Amino acid sequence: MDSGTGLLPAAAAVRRLRPDADLVLSTDPDGLPWGPRTPDDVTAHALEAARAAAAHAPEALIVACNTATVHALPALRAELEPAIPVIGTVPAIKPAAAAGGPIAIWATPATTGSPYQRDLIDRFARDADVTGVPCPGLADAVETADEAAIDAAIAAAARHTPRDIRTVVLGCTHYELVAERIRAALQQPGAPALALYGSADAVAAQALRRIGAEPAPAAAPTGGVQMILSGRPGALPATALAYAEGRLLAQSADGAVVGVRG
Repeated sequence: MDSGTGLLPAAAAVRRLRPDADLVLSTDPDGLPWGPRTPDDVTAHALEAARAAAAHAPEALIVACNTATVHALPALRAELEPAIPVIGTVPAIKPAAAAGGPIAIWATPATTGSPYQRDLIDRFARDADVTGVPCPGLADAVETADEAAIDAAIAAAARHTPRDIRTVVLGCTHYELVAERIRAALQQPGAPALALYGSADAVAAQALRRIGAEPAPAAAPTGGVQMILSGRPGALPATALAYAEGRLLAQSADGAVVGVRG
């Protein structure tokens, strides 16, 4: 679940680990974006999206949104666990710090400088050279697949990123959809290749662990996709096909693209 297309990276990561898994994708197009909302409002919208997904009796719920994880995870777990394990999404600051810096954390303006992000830095990257980089407009541009707006938002954030950065944490799930464009904007000629750290793969692996399932990437691609739009049955938005993750989820077992709305 997420407000919108930010759930695509985690859903695609689950699909790669278990092509036979049935997926329910619960979004909130009527209420997005969640970022500018108050914590209580984010929690209310996240609970509604989670309840819509829970009606399908899933084995686990992935909260594929940093904002919802920050504000709503306790409420989601209180309502759904232990019947449905709830897996949150945390920026990959710990592995990024272990790999060495200097580190930039690209995140929404609301997350950058928040107590939540500062706590993660204090816990896992206290001795590292860390720069928080707010990225106004980037998540919204990714959501609408607005190519010009994506380029402009990435360029603006890149201007505020120190040139000696070697490691970048993608602190919003939407950013993972444009990770290579972020890399291209930040990579300095002649410098070592930048390391980018997202959360999708780790979250997908954790979801499988929580339900006692093993990765089976060679399994038959029989898994289906059900889409929920603010509680209503629907289909993947056409904008999802702008990204490799969306195209993967839209493929049927024979490789045809299915279940997409314009």
